[in-house]
Parts: sequence; C-alpha cells; structure tokens
Amino acid sequence: MTLDSAVLRFAGVVVLVSLLLAHYVHPNWVWLTVFVGVNLVQTSFTGFCPAAMIFKKLGVRTGSAFH
Repeated sequence: MTLDSAVLRFAGVVVLVSLLLAHYVHPNWVWLTVFVGVNLVQTSFTGFCPAAMIFKKLGVRTGSAFH
C-alpha cells in the first residue's frame, strides 16, 4: 500500500463512519465529514497533509497509487 492509497482509504473510512454516527448517534457527527472534506481541499492546494505525515512515520511507503 502506498502513501496516497493509505490517505485516501483513511479519508473514505472516516467519512463513512462519521455519516453512520450522524445517522444513528447524533447529527452533529456530520461535522467530522465536513472537516475531512475541508482537509482534502486544503491538501490539494497546499500539499500539506497531516494524515500523510502520520502514515509516513508509521512506515507506509511513499509513491503514487495511480500509475
């Protein structure tokens, strides 16, 4: 698994979990989905991704998931 695919999988899982929590627990969980979306947009402009930094420290190899 590459760094790009790890970040995308993590973002997707967080979005799905937050939507489930918003539906079954409390509607305010939707703000976690908003946070993930804003973070993805800011990463596309700045290249700075906190999740990528954490995955790098965990030893996920760098590279593109899209060849």
